[in-house]
Amino acid sequence: MDSFPAPALRLVEQMRAAAAENAERAIAFQGAPGANSHRAAMEYAPEFLPLPCFSFAAALDAVSEGRAGCAMIPIENSQAGRVADIHFLLPESGLFIVGEYFMPIHHALMALPQADGSFGPFTAAFSHPHALSQSRHYLMERNMVPLSHADTAGSAAHVAELGDRSVAAIAPAIAADLYGLSIVDTRVEDADDNTTRFVVLAKEPLDPASLKGQDAITTFVFEVRNVPAALYKALGCFATNGVNMTKLESYHEGASFAATKFYADIVGSPGDAAVDRALEELNFHAKDVRMFGTYRQAQVRG
Repeated sequence: MDSFPAPALRLVEQMRAAAAENAERAIAFQGAPGANSHRAAMEYAPEFLPLPCFSFAAALDAVSEGRAGCAMIPIENSQAGRVADIHFLLPESGLFIVGEYFMPIHHALMALPQADGSFGPFTAAFSHPHALSQSRHYLMERNMVPLSHADTAGSAAHVAELGDRSVAAIAPAIAADLYGLSIVDTRVEDADDNTTRFVVLAKEPLDPASLKGQDAITTFVFEVRNVPAALYKALGCFATNGVNMTKLESYHEGASFAATKFYADIVGSPGDAAVDRALEELNFHAKDVRMFGTYRQAQVRG
């Protein structure tokens, strides 16, 4: 079910209509037009058609159902940590990671002006929980209450819809233009190097052989056996073969906490001798290994 604020609905409907005309060139993202995911999608694939979706699951469904060729999903932020629970979303969707993109995140405070053209005082600010976390000190210093919304640009549309000049939104600067707000302050994030990592998801995985000679990342999930030193033995597969693991997150599925699953990224791809040896050993030590894709390693932008 969609719950976009009314000021965003016109843009959402226009973008959806354009994407429906050429679904293969559509790139789905979570959020209202003007959200950081929208910006990331257009920077990553400017030739694609943006397809706004209200939730992460809806964005992945758009790809699974053929209404989009791929989806752009934020999975972690340098300040606020995990964004989307990709290790839960991926298995259910049946999609694969085919790319990654790092984008510097800069937030603006925006609102409706008073009758005399001034702004505030503000009692609260709406935004996505991660944007609020990334601007926590800024809000505390100004005694502004953080109020959660589904996404950053949606919070700007919500403030425009409310017509309340005592509340503001924290969103990308472009959202002010889209929803008729004025920018009160820029760069309100607490850290100058605030960065979000996005992944691109598609129905079919890339052939690792197509990435030969390029720096690549391989993503997979594995479940350790419920025995002593299970994780130590699993990680040793990569250490002894000189394969660098850049991400490791643990999680549980269901009500049982007896077995732990791990979401992992390694540098390299199947077909590399060291990676093949490490994965072969992992399959011996782990209960289950599921591959989620090999893709070109992106560079973190300053």
